[in-house]
Amino acid sequence: MQKDDIHLQQVIIHIMDSTMGMPVLSDQILDHGSDFGDFVRAHIYRILESDDMKKCSFDENSQVEAILEEYNPDQFVACSQKLGELLYGVMNKNIDIPPADLLVVEYQVEQQPFLALLKMNYKTYYTHMTDSDPWGNSNSVIKQKAILPGENQKLAEAALIDLTDKSLRLIEKKYDVNGVKTNYFSQLFLQCHGSLSPKTKLAIVTKAVDDVQKKFYHESEQYEVQMETKSIINQTLEEEGSFAVPVLMDKIFKEQEEMKEEVMKKLDKYHLAETEVAPQNPNTTKKFGKQNLITDTGIEIRIPMEQYQNKDKVDFITNPDGTISVLIKNIGNIISK
Repeated sequence: MQKDDIHLQQVIIHIMDSTMGMPVLSDQILDHGSDFGDFVRAHIYRILESDDMKKCSFDENSQVEAILEEYNPDQFVACSQKLGELLYGVMNKNIDIPPADLLVVEYQVEQQPFLALLKMNYKTYYTHMTDSDPWGNSNSVIKQKAILPGENQKLAEAALIDLTDKSLRLIEKKYDVNGVKTNYFSQLFLQCHGSLSPKTKLAIVTKAVDDVQKKFYHESEQYEVQMETKSIINQTLEEEGSFAVPVLMDKIFKEQEEMKEEVMKKLDKYHLAETEVAPQNPNTTKKFGKQNLITDTGIEIRIPMEQYQNKDKVDFITNPDGTISVLIKNIGNIISK
């Protein structure tokens, strides 16, 4: 899907500034012409291609779902206001949730209707201001505390709701609620639940593997094992675009059943032992595309994975005294930076 496949139908914005004591709800939809329309589409598309996105379903007594059950395009403004009031009620009870504007967007993809709830947390920037008087212009610099995120900036909380089956996809960030870090956007506002995001799944799997390898291997052996693991994950993602956890564990641990079982036990706590991990954003997986090494003497080496996998380019040699030599071969040219 491309950004231009997102066809905006109606857009409205409500002010969710918790310092004001009440929401400022708009009664009028916005003109979503070319520039502003591009801004809205950019944020929706960024969520769709993000590996932070979670697929969720509404809980049985979700107030948001109840509002959407009665939704039709003619009631867009009233529906958006009800959603704004619900969100503001949550924000007003929890001061650590940042103030924002709520952008509500009805849009279509291939004629299928969706509703986007984009919480635009305020950014603070400086800008200029000009005053005029009989003696001329006076330029000054002022602080603006209610600037919306740019189209290339990632939103902290947002939801994309399929109006046909009420399934939703969301991104969110935890904030303090009664002293506890909480996903308030899903738990308190939307009242929904779902799976972990692809980015979180990948992080949990790689950390579980790393923890077990550190437990079973001596420190002097760990670098080689970790590099080989990174190479296997990179090659699998490059060739297949995803991996099934059991298949990846077989590739990494081969006949090391005890280590494999311990990793699977760790992953089972997150219900990931039998899952598939399918990151779609290159930024999520780019760290597997190179080996970053730091020696105890302070030398840093960055090796592209395709070079690491080619023994005619790079070789790691364990010396009789236990030290390690890195041999970089067949260099045609060196540039100092």
